[in-house]
Amino acid sequence: MTVLLLSAGFLMALLAGVFLSFSDFVMRGLAEAPDHAGAAGMVGLNRTVYRSVFMVLFTGFLPVAAALALLAFLQGAGPSRFLVLAGALAYYSGVFAVTGLGNVPMNRHLARVSARPDETAAYWPNYARRWTRLNHIRTGASGFAAACWLVAASMH
Repeated sequence: MTVLLLSAGFLMALLAGVFLSFSDFVMRGLAEAPDHAGAAGMVGLNRTVYRSVFMVLFTGFLPVAAALALLAFLQGAGPSRFLVLAGALAYYSGVFAVTGLGNVPMNRHLARVSARPDETAAYWPNYARRWTRLNHIRTGASGFAAACWLVAASMH
């Protein structure tokens, strides 16, 4: 269980780093691009993410978080059980659900309006602000999950 928690915690920390880069500077850089070039850049990023290591980690954590939670429930005891379950809950609610219910629908809408410059110009500023706020949640939740799993590993 220790190796599994260490591996999951480390990989979740990498995922948190990707989210942090978007919250810290990527979205600000795209927002500052002239003539809504940032919107075009974001559409391109959203297309390429589906063929990335990031997506392997993002979707791979669905069964990993479930397996960790199940193992913790069945075999864990004390604070480490709570930490493993808290990390899994943070991933499912703060990363996966926020992405699926917030960021992805916004990405799809941006892609649809990207062929119409006037609509893109109207949508992009609100998109960038809201998408980034949602991404802050994903950053915090993935960082929290990583910390929970790494601390739980140190308790085994």
